[in-house]
This record gives sequence, C-alpha cells and structure tokens, in this order.
Amino acid sequence: MKLSVRKNDEVQVIAGRDRGKTGRVLRVLPEKGRVVVEGVNLIKRHTKANPQKQVKGGIIEREAAIHASNVMLVDPDSSKPTRVEHKTLENKTRVRIARRSGSVLDK
Repeated sequence: MKLSVRKNDEVQVIAGRDRGKTGRVLRVLPEKGRVVVEGVNLIKRHTKANPQKQVKGGIIEREAAIHASNVMLVDPDSSKPTRVEHKTLENKTRVRIARRSGSVLDK
C-alpha cells in the first residue's frame, strides 16, 4: 500500500475516537497501511518486570497504530489538513505537494 505520510510528518486525525487531534508520525507500517501518531490512540499495556532488560513492571500507556486513511497531512502554511499531490520536478526528483497551498512538503 502506497502511503502519502512519512515519519516525522505533522498529521491530523480526521476519523475515529481521537478526531481533531494533531501529532507527529512516529512510525509508518506500509505493509499494514497504518501509522503510529504521537499522543493519539493511547492504549494501556500491562507489562511484567524483566530486570535483565531493565524493564519495569506495571501499566504503561503508549500509542497504538491507526489506519492511514484516518489521518491527513497538515499544511505547513495554513496549519489545516490537506490532500497530497506527487509531482516530478525538472531535475527528476519526486516531491510531495500540499494541495491546499501548493507548497512543497519534502525538504
């Protein structure tokens, strides 16, 4: 599955329990079509202590994956969600462009 979001992109959740929240993409799972967003879709994980790996036991809250169709990239100019367009420049490099403002998203 081809995804239009990459690691460290700023995205906004457009559907689901956390609709309206924004966050940074921590991980992209293209084979499952999912992304992990900072501060979104928090789950409680019960972990057992493991002194050999320096893991403390208890209840840990962490981010779970959310489907990529439920997030939209945030336009850097207007700070609103935008669709993404792929374009090839004159020097044969492929870049992502925000449809809302037309600005280039790749550095």
